[in-house]
Amino acid sequence: MDEELVRAALAAAEQHGKDVADVPLGAIAAAAGISRSTLIRRLGGSRARLDEAVQRAGVDLGGRPPVRERALEAAATLIARDGLGAVTLEAVAATADCAPTSLYSVFGNRDGLLATMFDRYVPIPDLEALAADPPERLEDTVHAVYAALAEAFAREPRVLPAIFGDLFTRPDGTAARMLKTNLPRMFASLGGLLSTLVHTGRLRPLPLPLLMQLMLGPMAGHMLLRPVLQDALGNTLPPVDEVARTFAEAFLRAAAPEAPA
Repeated sequence: MDEELVRAALAAAEQHGKDVADVPLGAIAAAAGISRSTLIRRLGGSRARLDEAVQRAGVDLGGRPPVRERALEAAATLIARDGLGAVTLEAVAATADCAPTSLYSVFGNRDGLLATMFDRYVPIPDLEALAADPPERLEDTVHAVYAALAEAFAREPRVLPAIFGDLFTRPDGTAARMLKTNLPRMFASLGGLLSTLVHTGRLRPLPLPLLMQLMLGPMAGHMLLRPVLQDALGNTLPPVDEVARTFAEAFLRAAAPEAPA
């Protein structure tokens, strides 16, 4: 088997973010600079010869996560360990064991990669799902929001705390830009949910930004400080689920409508 075709198959797999077995022959032919019909003729009419040659080269035809998943995992590891500034496409490619050109193909650029990371590790998608189908009881809705916050901050690798770290140290940096881009989604989901609760008389009519801060601030602050608190206080620190329940109940008391005089 021509080694050039094996190299073309591997290059096409990296470019398209797929296992070799899932890459169409047309893409392999394009990577080799030949037509599909020429490729089929050189393979003797059967793809099996190419698959066997790829395996002999020590490459698994399948079972390896696609480039997209490997890149997101690599970027998350870099962010949690070294901060957002460490995330370049070259560093992610080296960690994910893929070519930088594959990342350009999958994500477009660094901002595209970070936007996908943001969507995976922040609670906005969970809040959007909650806003689309909220529980009937106010208490259940509030507890669900706090549970989503706790899960997002505790998710490994710890990307969300690293995003906040970048936000605090560089107010005009990458995290700030990502937050500004996603604020409309936050207001549409959580803001819409809280607005409905206010309009139905179940929460105090506070300004929406303040109501959102009242809900998110205490839990976010606790989760950001929790690693330090854990080292200092050990087992005396309540479990995360208990903390979430406590803050949820505190919010319900603080935001409850004022009783008629």
